[in-house]
This record gives sequence, C-alpha cells and structure tokens, in this order.
Amino acid sequence: MTDALLAAEPAPLAFAPARAALVIIDMQRDFLEPGGFGETLGNDVSLLQAAVGPCKAALVAARAAGLLVIHTREGHRADMMDAPPAKVERGAPTARIGCAGPMGRILIRGEPGHDIIAELAPEAGEPVLDKPGKGAFYQTDLELMLKNRGVDTLLVAGVTTEVCVHTTIREGNDRGYRCVALADCCASYFPEFHRVGLEMIKAQGGIFGWVSDSTALLAALGNKTASATALARPSAA
Repeated sequence: MTDALLAAEPAPLAFAPARAALVIIDMQRDFLEPGGFGETLGNDVSLLQAAVGPCKAALVAARAAGLLVIHTREGHRADMMDAPPAKVERGAPTARIGCAGPMGRILIRGEPGHDIIAELAPEAGEPVLDKPGKGAFYQTDLELMLKNRGVDTLLVAGVTTEVCVHTTIREGNDRGYRCVALADCCASYFPEFHRVGLEMIKAQGGIFGWVSDSTALLAALGNKTASATALARPSAA
C-alpha cells in the first residue's frame, strides 16, 4: 500500500501503513468491567465503554490493511515482586492490587480480570505485551519489536487517555516515533482529563504528537466497510 494521508491535528500526517503500528493500551476487564481495579479506585467504569466500538473499528481496519497490531496489559507477577509498594498501597486495604476480587486477584497476570475484553481479543500472531507500569515501553520489549519491523508511526488507542495512553505517547515521542492519539478510541474515568490530555498532545504544533480518530484512520486506509461501521458508532468520551 502507498502512503496514507491521515486527517489529524495540528496537521494532516502522511504515513506508510507498512511502517505503522496500532497499539491498543490496556483494554482489560480490570479497567472496563465492574469488580476490577478501576472500580476499586472508586471510578465509574461504564465511562470507558465509549472507546470500545471505535477501537474495534480501528482494529478491523488495521488488520485488513496489514498493520502491525500490538496489545498491552498492565498487571503484575503473581508474587508481586514487580509491584512497587507505593502503587500497591493505594486504596482500601481489602481492594488493592493482588487482593481477591470478583474477577480473581486484582491486576495480577493470568487472572480473569487481567485479560483483554472479548470485543478486542487479540488474534493469533498479534503480540500482547504485559507491562508493570503505565507506559508501554517501560520494562517491555516494545521498542525491540518496533525496530525489528521498521515501524516509525504509532497509532495509539486504549485507556486511560491521561495515564497509560499519555505515558506511552510521551515515551514514544522521546524515542523518535511519530505518535497519534486516536481520540475516540481512548477514554477516561474523567471526561475532562480525556479532553485536556488530547489538547496537551497536539499543543504547540504537536509537542508530543498528533490527534486523530477512527473515522479518519479508516478513511486513510480506504476501508469503506469499516468506515460505515465507525460512522454508526456511539459518540466518543
């Protein structure tokens, strides 16, 4: 496929699909469903559902166009040796990382709550990166994967906008990647944080990267069927 032109802010972005990756951040049951880590922190997890439909549309289009698709999951080892005390000690003592919850031990690898939601389940051959922190580059082999595939552009989706998505985009920007936040494919427990987080990325001529959305991505990739699906989706957060 020849270069695609993506409508974005602060300016359109031309990219080669063969050198682009769709990185879907932490669309896990622990964050999106009742009983998981997000809810134990006092959040309304239903607010993240707005990103599911657009993420699915972007995922279908990316697969059809042959883009590298990478999924991430935040979580910790069963022995929690990779979980900093400052992170573990947040929240009520009976509802912290590692405690028993409705979907198994909260934010622990291998537990039901740690898994990616069914709507966005990875296909065979799509890497799934388990990360102990917020950013997808921290303590993972993401950069090695990207370099091995010659990737220079990251199309980033997932949750939450101002935490793991933002951290990953900042990490990618520092490493020289062209990073695009797909706005409607991201969401936050705090809608205002979502809005401001996106504004920060594209400010000052794109200080961290670009902001686009699933409809623009589908148009850039020429996926008419997926575009129709995206246009019928619920509004983004």
